Amino acid sequence: MSTRDPAADVASLLDENRRRVSRRALFGAGAGGIGGVALSAMLGRGAAAAGGGFAGLPELPHHPPRAKRVVMLWQGGGPSHVDLFDPKPEMVRHAGQDIPESVRGKTRLSTMSSGYARWPTQPAIKPFRRCGQSGIELSEMLPNVGALADEICVVRSMHTEAVNHAPGVTLFMTGAQVPGRPSMGAWLTYGLGCDTDELPAFVVMTSSDKGKTCGQLFFDYYWGSGFLPSRFQGVRFRNTGEPVPYLADPPGVTRAARRTLLDDIAAMNAAHLAEYGDPEIDARIAQYELAFRMQSSVPELTDFSDEPQRVLDRYGPDVRVKGSFAFNCLVARRLIERGTRFVQLMHAGWDQHNNLFTQLEEQCRDTEGPSAALVMDLKERGLLEDTLVAWGGEFGRTPFGQGDPASPKGRDHFGRAYSWWLAGGGIRGGHVHGATDDFAWNITADPVHVHDMQATILHLLGIDHTRLLFRYQGRQFRLTDVHGHVVRGILA
Repeated sequence: MSTRDPAADVASLLDENRRRVSRRALFGAGAGGIGGVALSAMLGRGAAAAGGGFAGLPELPHHPPRAKRVVMLWQGGGPSHVDLFDPKPEMVRHAGQDIPESVRGKTRLSTMSSGYARWPTQPAIKPFRRCGQSGIELSEMLPNVGALADEICVVRSMHTEAVNHAPGVTLFMTGAQVPGRPSMGAWLTYGLGCDTDELPAFVVMTSSDKGKTCGQLFFDYYWGSGFLPSRFQGVRFRNTGEPVPYLADPPGVTRAARRTLLDDIAAMNAAHLAEYGDPEIDARIAQYELAFRMQSSVPELTDFSDEPQRVLDRYGPDVRVKGSFAFNCLVARRLIERGTRFVQLMHAGWDQHNNLFTQLEEQCRDTEGPSAALVMDLKERGLLEDTLVAWGGEFGRTPFGQGDPASPKGRDHFGRAYSWWLAGGGIRGGHVHGATDDFAWNITADPVHVHDMQATILHLLGIDHTRLLFRYQGRQFRLTDVHGHVVRGILA
């Protein structure tokens, strides 16, 4: 745990407040004297902060990192572990029969299925096959990911207490099911800083299945800064129009005129910062300056004209369709190359309550190829070794069928056991971690809770999750709350 003295922290905050009050009175009485000197100093500080690049906490990293960057391939809605990652031959033999009560126990389920009278076993809808030299068994719906079996680690023992989408996503992204805390990308930006002057440290892109069959929304707090200063929140790139609003200069405004305007605004903001000490003013200065630099960096980022055709082909036919998962995957690689630390791609479409037999394969066809292409692309460029790629969602799907017991059409939410895969950045490739019982219901070996996965991601980035703290409303907060253990078994 942290060696910081909470009492000393409180005393330091009180001392700082007294100093600010004294400065405010002094500056107000002498704008042309010492106040002018202070303003000049703050302008210098503002100029330094304004370039997107900034240092993290001085004590980080806590240990040598294996990864420097993260790409989170978030699959919203709950990908079915039973159909994709966790083969269960016994379920084929019990197809249509109720899953025994001895297996089900008192598992908490969503209100859509918790009152069922029958629990018909629903086997995987497509066969599994062994992939790579490691022989990892994956669904035949994942041919491209299967081709990378020796690069990835499949975790079959994830579990969460969340049973609905928004609380489940919020739990992983922020460490609590209730919104309000900083997201993982914000924590990492706060702790490790930013390596680029031209682009944000933390970028978010969203997409959805073509048929818009999944009704889940992506809320801003999934990439928000919570109680951290707002400069650490994710910057969302839009699917239509300009990736970032208002980057282009208005008609009749030259770049030189915009530069002069920003300098004047920065001077006023710096004066307020010197007077009030509000970190949000500092964040505003930095955001204006980063936006100015992004006027040239973002158009170049999304211009694929310099990409070889073989690379474009690898990402699939939708790679030039703005806002598609394939397009976002290629932009993610280009962001990583240019110094962005945390890229969060959020794709909706995995919530197959009544269209499992048609939509799951479509969803795999749209996403698994670009996911594999991103991993291969990073590897060819020498970036996979220190870039962590994580693929997963908020939970899995029920091993029993949902709907008419005689002819189920889908699966409900299921958090007691589900699967993720990871690659690069210190991950043990060609490995399966954890196991479940014959019905993919209960974890039988090496359980990995959401907080354990958070702790492990931070560990790979050189962070002791118990020591990355921020004091708010009288207590120390961290991403993993008061939980979490590093999963050593998935580390290379």
